[in-house]
Amino acid sequence: MPPPLRIAWLVYRGNPHCGGQGVYTRYLAREVTELGHHVEVLSGQPWPELDDPSQLVKVPGLDLYRPGDPFRVPWPWEYRDSIDAREFAIMCGAGFPEPWAFSMRARRILAARRDDFDLIHDNQCLGTGLLGMIEDGWPVCATLHHPITVDRDLELEHATTRYKRASLRRWYSFLNMQMKVARRIPRLVTVSESSRRDIVAQMHVPDERLHIVPVGVDQQIFRPMPHVARVRGRLMTTASADVPMKGLTPLLEGLAKLRVERPDAHLVVIGKQKDKSSIPALMERLGLGGAVEFVSGVPQERIVELYAEAEIAVVPSLYEGFSLPAIEAMACGVPLVATTGGALPEVVGPDGVSARTVAPNDPSALAGAILELLNDREQRARIGASGRDRVLDRFTWRASAVGMIENWEALLEERAASRVGVG
Repeated sequence: MPPPLRIAWLVYRGNPHCGGQGVYTRYLAREVTELGHHVEVLSGQPWPELDDPSQLVKVPGLDLYRPGDPFRVPWPWEYRDSIDAREFAIMCGAGFPEPWAFSMRARRILAARRDDFDLIHDNQCLGTGLLGMIEDGWPVCATLHHPITVDRDLELEHATTRYKRASLRRWYSFLNMQMKVARRIPRLVTVSESSRRDIVAQMHVPDERLHIVPVGVDQQIFRPMPHVARVRGRLMTTASADVPMKGLTPLLEGLAKLRVERPDAHLVVIGKQKDKSSIPALMERLGLGGAVEFVSGVPQERIVELYAEAEIAVVPSLYEGFSLPAIEAMACGVPLVATTGGALPEVVGPDGVSARTVAPNDPSALAGAILELLNDREQRARIGASGRDRVLDRFTWRASAVGMIENWEALLEERAASRVGVG
């Protein structure tokens, strides 16, 4: 039996409540540890919530995008070194410096801890500092959830002004760095075959370096709650209101169509609207006053209760590299309507078995599938039960941890074999 591994896990932004990075980090750290290995999580702000807080190694930056004070100007005494100064300068130029700055700080910390870890695993930071870690002799593996090129292209497509398009191109300039770094990582993990194809095509990462380890769900937390009554006409989605890729706009347009047939249909959105969001004006134009509620900042158990109250969950995304919201809804036994964007067909399966599926960015198709399910109690019960079975069979965090460990062991074996070959 091979000895336990010692992993330095890097996450440049560990937000436990949105974006997925903090959730992914928390559960893999827990499951890998329960399988007998040692994990320390090096994280930038916001810090992740870990089951074992002693695993957290804080890597503080300037926290330029903190909630309630984004794009803030730090006080002079907050600057510690040239990394801080450059991070602020890049932000002032409308760039996004966090991945670069975090990777440089993490490299400094790890340079003094070479004997403490067997390898480094990076969670889609892909900053220049990783190339330095490779030069320092570290074995490096990385998760690339999906190509951020998709996010960039969709946002550019939805930009309405030349200024907005120029700003987006500047913001996404960090992608040039990430693509360069990704091509140098000896072994990468992604979460679906769809993401794998897109990463190879759009980021030009060699396909033989990409290996699939699906994301998981905590099936003990996300579970059916039969004692909670369904609310008639209640739909639920988890969607960033101002991220075109998440598809909230076509869902709202579909809801307006649906309410012609089902006036009781209404939507709970797990998410928070940004300042100057275009969504309120859209809802007013569609006549959805009182039919949409945004919920944020609530405990996880309340989110599970909200799933239990919903008659249908919806994932309206234009593209997904995987989709935590899909498997969380399915684990709760809620009948799901999802699009076929990106990896969603891999996650939810064929139409009519564990979910109803429709083409992305099609409000009429969304409205039609939702209406059919709302009017068919037996179909809802069958799809909800099948969805949970699919999750338990394929998408647990324990299975994700096992797959990740296999990739780490393979990385170390490849490294050892190359050294023997050189010798």
